[in-house]
Parts: sequence; structure tokens; C-alpha cells
Amino acid sequence: MKRFLNWTLKYPGVILAVTLASSAALFFVMKSNSRMETDLDKYMPQEHPAFVYSNQAEEWFNINDGIIIAIENENGIYNAGTLQKVKDLTKALQKMDEINKSDVTSLYTADNIIGTEEGMDVKAFFKRVPKSKEKLNTLQQNIRNNDMVFGRLASEDETVTVIIAEIEDDVFSPEFYNNILTLAKTYEGPEKVYVAGRPIVEGTMALLGPADMKRMVPIVLAVIVLVLLWVLRSFKNTLFTMLVVLFSVVWAFGLMALVNIPIYAVSTMIPVMLIAIGVADGIHLYSHLDLFMLKNPDADKKEAVKDMLTGMWKPVVMTSVTTAVGFVSLLTSQVYPIKYFGVFTAIGVMMAMVFSLLFIPAAIIIFGLPKRKPAVKKYEDDSGHIAYRFAEAVVKYKYVTYISIVFIVAFSIYGMGKVWINSSFLEKFEKDSDIVLTDDFINQHFGGTSTINVILESADNDVFKQPRVLRLIDEMQAKSETLALVGNSFSLADYLRRMNKVMHADSAQFDTIPESSDLVAQYLLLYEMSGDPENLWKVVDYKYNKTNVTLQLKSDNSKAINAAIAVVDQFIDRFREFNVTVKYAGSGYKGLVFTDLILQGQITSLLLSLVIIVVLLSLMFKKISIGFIGAVPIVLTALISFGIMGFFDIPLSTTTALISSIAIGIGIDYAVHFIERYKIYALETQNRIKTIQETMHHSGRAIIFNAIVVIAGFLVLLASVFPPNRSLGALVSLNMFTSFLGTITIMFIILYVSKIYFRKK
Repeated sequence: MKRFLNWTLKYPGVILAVTLASSAALFFVMKSNSRMETDLDKYMPQEHPAFVYSNQAEEWFNINDGIIIAIENENGIYNAGTLQKVKDLTKALQKMDEINKSDVTSLYTADNIIGTEEGMDVKAFFKRVPKSKEKLNTLQQNIRNNDMVFGRLASEDETVTVIIAEIEDDVFSPEFYNNILTLAKTYEGPEKVYVAGRPIVEGTMALLGPADMKRMVPIVLAVIVLVLLWVLRSFKNTLFTMLVVLFSVVWAFGLMALVNIPIYAVSTMIPVMLIAIGVADGIHLYSHLDLFMLKNPDADKKEAVKDMLTGMWKPVVMTSVTTAVGFVSLLTSQVYPIKYFGVFTAIGVMMAMVFSLLFIPAAIIIFGLPKRKPAVKKYEDDSGHIAYRFAEAVVKYKYVTYISIVFIVAFSIYGMGKVWINSSFLEKFEKDSDIVLTDDFINQHFGGTSTINVILESADNDVFKQPRVLRLIDEMQAKSETLALVGNSFSLADYLRRMNKVMHADSAQFDTIPESSDLVAQYLLLYEMSGDPENLWKVVDYKYNKTNVTLQLKSDNSKAINAAIAVVDQFIDRFREFNVTVKYAGSGYKGLVFTDLILQGQITSLLLSLVIIVVLLSLMFKKISIGFIGAVPIVLTALISFGIMGFFDIPLSTTTALISSIAIGIGIDYAVHFIERYKIYALETQNRIKTIQETMHHSGRAIIFNAIVVIAGFLVLLASVFPPNRSLGALVSLNMFTSFLGTITIMFIILYVSKIYFRKK
């Protein structure tokens, strides 16, 4: 440390030059290489068994997420103008490079299975747009009579029709997103055109994420600067402290771009996080400097810097390491955005520590000590008296704290039982946003914009030509559709019911699964000969030992998906009797697995970070007891945080899953600074009253300043366009307050009662 101190005092200009040059270089890397990840599938671990199987099933049945374009005509869709737009828009989508022609489904391309004198035929509903009233009525009747289309492509109130364009995973881009929206807009009037679907959710998130970050960063900077000016009472101190955090943000994003890691939605919060966290080191350094100059008004700048670094390097390093550990523990998560968020936030925290210990001392030596205001002496005396009285009151009324803690813990444990995890990406947006309102509109008129795929497999070929198996599938679909959030379902059974019906003169009596396997096989052969077999291969494979049942959901959150899966699971044993297994695939199911991984990662990272924090504190202070004492405030904070989430129905998501690690990473700073100063005064004075008074005055003062700045910084997230970000901002601010309060009350009392660092007489 002595060599480092001498080097800092001797070469301050070199330190400033290297800091500025390296940060500038990384800034240019960040500007040129940064990219936003728009594919939500890339948020998930592709090597996970559930994702491996789902991806395989998607290849078997050509399962892709679709862009849904709804065309509404309040006077009815069966008119030449609206139908012409359906045809033209369908053909325009088919011409797009990103879309395969066969993957666009609308009233213009849909197959209509009909019975003929020769057997069965498959025709389009129309090729030329009907214009006469008679032909329009015929089309309307044909669609009404076809359950595979009515309520699926044309709404039951006949005012809305949809066009579904399925796209491959890797073709979506911001340009394609804008082209789709622009194309849809050109077909408006008098009809209204709505665009929805998972790819549109991805595109909107990719658009709003960076925009939200650009809007939030200036706000948080302004708030932090104002609070720092009030806390530090010096423009120079504020400037150097803010430069430190800006450098740390540049390093975090610059290194992210350098190793080609994309920016995920949750990554947009890293700047807000680092700006709010990174100022802590500067606050503690300048607070110590103020107290030194108060006692030594004639000291020069080198003496002041030397005392500042000698007295504060250890707690600054310790708090930065413990904060970084809280974020690094997120590596245990299998969710990529959370994993990378933890790594690069930890890097930013450590760089903020480096710059605080190098840049701030060098800046003080070059630009001089901050000027002290005349009122500072009186201010320090008053704050000292307040700190002394507060410390004495906390000890005097310690039983009030004990009783309060018992009630708070009981309240929190009860609330934790109500916490749930949410896989919904749509619920990241405002309820009154265009994308949510559009999704609601389509869900009201159709089966649902979200899907889950039930994959049935057997080792026996032709098992899905057996009527008993097909009836079981049909029964499972009917049972699923009794759920309010399950709009429609679709499978091979729907094809066979339609075939059986049209082969019996459209009699409703025969809207059932055929009675014999031979008849099923005959119908399927007729369809393959008459229609487009590619459509059939989306629900069954050519060996008829695998089949895909699609459930359409009116919500993409975990509760809806779990409810649908619970119904399907009731049929597992019955399918097993036919040697058929039940598995799941598709974006909806992967979203559900995603939430389970979030929960597992949350629990693992929480426990791991707590263990590491206890070990680190024990090693830092060379006492195991200190490790457990220092962990008390953050354990209470974590309990309170989850309790509040349960009571206010705030779910765990990719955003709010970060809360415990943030709470531990930042909250432990208060404990480290407090314990370090308590230890110094205890060993110096061996007077318990004097120790608690001086500790509260020195570290308590800096901790209050730190908490105010961090809370103010995170409260800025309340201005985010994403509701989960706002929840995160409110919860982290609450966590910082509870960590601060826990440090200066319950942890403070435990230190005092334990008589640690005081020699026995």
C-alpha cells in the first residue's frame, strides 16, 4: 500500500492521462460494436434439455412464431374492398425475403376441405375476390361451415380477419420490424389494421429498450449530480465522483462490446445501476477527507490524500469486492441476460473502485483540495451531536428494535409464500400501450396470440391413425378449451372430424372422429392426394408416430401456461396405455421453463452470495462472528424484499430476479464501512460509548449520504416505460433503506452487546 500511495502522489498526471485515454478507446469500441439482442429465444440456454427437445419438435412440425395482422371492418369483412386487402396484403407478405410463401395463412390461402361426388377435394375459399352479393354470401356460408377456419381466421362476429405470417428464428431484424409495420399501415382506411405476435413483441422491446436507456441515463445523472452537490457541498467533488462512475459505465459496456456480448433488455439498466452504486466510494473518500480537514485545517493536499487513502483504501476495496460478489453470484443463473448482467455490472463496480482510488486522489493533487464553506465547522459539530444522541438512543431502546424485527420477519415470511414467477414478455409493457391493446383486441376476437405445443410421441408407427387415440386427443382439446385463457386448439383430430363431416354431406352428426382405422387411413390418403400435404405435416409426421397439438392462449404469463399444462397432464396416464408419451414445445413452453430457471438461479445466487459474503467478512476482519453479524442487515433486507413482492403481487421476472443480488451487493457496503470504523475506534479507545458515538458520526454520516444518493438514483427507474423496471427501482430503493436502517440499528446493537473488539478486564 505504501508503494501504491507513493506512486499515486508522484505521478498524478500519468494516472489522469491513462484513465482518460483507455476510457476513450473503450467508448469508441462501445459505439461501433454494441448491438441489441431482439430474439427472445436467445435469452434462453439452448443446451437445456427442454430447449433442445423443443427445438427438435419445432423442426419436425415447422413450428415458428407468427406475425399476426388483423384487419377490422366494423360493417363486416365480407365485402369486395376488405377481401381485396386480405388478398393483396397476403401476397405482399409472401414476397418478403424473410417469409416463406407457404408460411402465410389467410382466408385467401386457407384450404377448404369439401366433399364431392368423386370423394374429397381441397380448394381455396377464393382466388378471385368475389364482388356479387351472391358470391359473397356463398363465401360467408362456406367459412361459417368450416370450424377449421371460422373463429380462427375469421372472427365469430365476422368483423375481423387475420393473416398469420410465420417466420424463422434468425430472420427478424429492426428493418424487417419497421417494414412490417409500414406495410400494415398502408392498408388502413376504412379498415383498421392491427399487428401483433411474439416477433412484434421482440421488435418493440428492441426499439423501446435502448430508447428507455437513452432517456433514463440523463435523468439519473441529473438527479445524482443534484444530490451529490447537496451531500458533498462541492462542485469539484461532485464532478470527479461523477467522472468515476461514467468511466465505469464505459468500461462495462466497452468490454461487453469487445467480447461481442449483445445488450439484452435487462442490460439497459446497467448504467443506472453503476451510476447509483459507483458514487459510494467517492462519497466515503470525500467524507473522510472532510473530517480530516476539519481536524487539520492547515494540512496540505498531499497530507490530506495520504490520510484519505491510508484510512479508506481497505473499506473501499472490501465494499467493492463484496458488492461485485453479489453480482457475480448471478453467474449461477442459466438465463443469459441475468448472467451477463451480473458479470458486467461486477466489472463496472470494480472499475469504479479502481478509478476512485486512482483518479480522485490524482485529481485532488492536480486541481487542489475542495474549498470549505464557513458554515462547515458548525455543521460538523451539529451533526456530531445528532449522531451521538442517535447512537445512545439506539442502545437505550434496543428492545424496541428486537420486537420490531420479530414482527417484520414474520410479516416477510408470510408474504414470501405469495411470490410467483412470470414468463410473460408482453407484461413488460404498459397496460395501455399500443402493443398490449392490440394483443387484447386480437385475443377478444380469436383464440389467442400465444401458443403452447403438446407433442405426443410413440415408438409405434401409425398409432395416430387409431380412432381411440384420436378421440383421446379430441377429448384433451375439449377439456383444455374449458379454461378461460385457452381460446382454441388444433390437431390432426380437427382434420379428421372435418373430413368425416364433409364425406357425410356436411351432417353435424358426423362431426366426430371416424369409427375405424381403415376409414381414418382412407381419409388421410384422400387428403394427401387432393390437398397440400405440407399443411398436414404441421400436425403429424409421415410415420404417424408423432403429432403436434397446438393450444392457443390469451395470455403469455406463467399462470395461463401452467393452467393449460395442468389439464394436459391429466391425460398422461391415459395416453401411456397406448404407448404414447406427452411432452411440450414452442415459445410458450420455453417461456415457462425460462421462469423456472429464473427461480432456480435466484435461490442459488442468493444462497451462494450470502455464504461468500460471510466468508469474505470473516477473512477481512479475521473473526467468524463478524461474518455473521455483517450478514444480518442483508438477510433481513432480502426477507423484507420478497415479503413486499408477495403482498403487492409483484412477480419474479428477468428484471425483478436481480433484486436479491443487488440488495446483497450494495447493502453489504454499509455493514463493511460501519464495522471497519467501529473496529478502529474500539481498538483505539476501549470505550464502548465513545466507540458507538464516533462510529455513528464518521461511518453513520457517510452511510446516510450513500443511501440517499443510491435511493435517489434507483427511484429514477420509476420513470421507465417498462413496469418491471419501475418495480425494480421501487424495491431496490426500499432495500437500500432497509439495509441502511438494519446496519445502524440491529447490526449496531449486536456489535455493542457482543462487546467484540473490547478486551476483557
